[in-house]
Amino acid sequence: MTTTIEWLLNSPEPWTRYHTLTDLLSRPESDPGLAFARKEMLAHPQVRALMERAATWGETPLKRHNDASHPIYALSTLADFGLRVDDPGMAEIIEKALAHQSAEGAFQTVVNIPRAFGGDDTDHWTWIACDAPTLLYALASFGLVDDGRVVKAAEHLAGQAAENGYRCSAAPELGKFRGPGRKDDPCPVANVYALKALSLFPQQRDGPAAQAAAEALLSHWDLRREKKYYLFGMGTDFAKLKYPNVFFDILHVLEALSRCGFVRADRRYREMLAVVTAQADAEGRYTASSMYQAWKGWSFADKKVPSPWLTFRVHRIVQRAG
Repeated sequence: MTTTIEWLLNSPEPWTRYHTLTDLLSRPESDPGLAFARKEMLAHPQVRALMERAATWGETPLKRHNDASHPIYALSTLADFGLRVDDPGMAEIIEKALAHQSAEGAFQTVVNIPRAFGGDDTDHWTWIACDAPTLLYALASFGLVDDGRVVKAAEHLAGQAAENGYRCSAAPELGKFRGPGRKDDPCPVANVYALKALSLFPQQRDGPAAQAAAEALLSHWDLRREKKYYLFGMGTDFAKLKYPNVFFDILHVLEALSRCGFVRADRRYREMLAVVTAQADAEGRYTASSMYQAWKGWSFADKKVPSPWLTFRVHRIVQRAG
């Protein structure tokens, strides 16, 4: 029987082969197989198309944060794949994202908030707690973790945490805008985004902001039958396997939590992880149980056959958990 690792290494997806070698097998960058997989990844038509979408950054307003077709999620997925600032074509894309930074430190997105949600139906370069951390995550992942602008954004993000984690917050110019929940409640998806971004900065990874964000997510798990903060529940839909990491689902939450060593022995984290591993087939492979139509054509947006990339990501979470 072919092992899961062998299956991943024989995948037609070079991004899966590359990360299996680096993340699961700890191969050095000098490894010939790793170098070949990376070269293939950078030349792959699907990755090139993803870069083309990311290159349209700033041209399309973000109107809803689960819009999987928006360029912000092309950026974050390229970050997941392991692209870097020195890869061909990436510097120009990254400069577009760096070009708009608020005075307080958060990177900005073109946002259009409908009047029904307290906005003015007009496009603005601004930031909200559920888009700025995703930009920060992408920029740090691309290799800019020591860039002064990126460090400033990380410090600003860390300073936004409350005792109960991240609440719905936004740039000062947006006034009283906030999501449809109680003012002092933690916003689950904001905590996921923030924790994932903070995990990339050694000085923030185990700090009080990351600790508060993680505890907000873990506490929500314990209260999942009673609480639905800001309309975000942890029910049947939450437990479906889904990628890319766009919104609030179990794989996105576990990906963020798994990066923080201080949660790995936590009962609540282990319970959440068990919900995912129970969805493996007999060969340890995983198939998407939900998908974003905007990503149709990728293996992780196919609910009929196991996805190498989805399988890799679950196995990496499991490996991090020890």
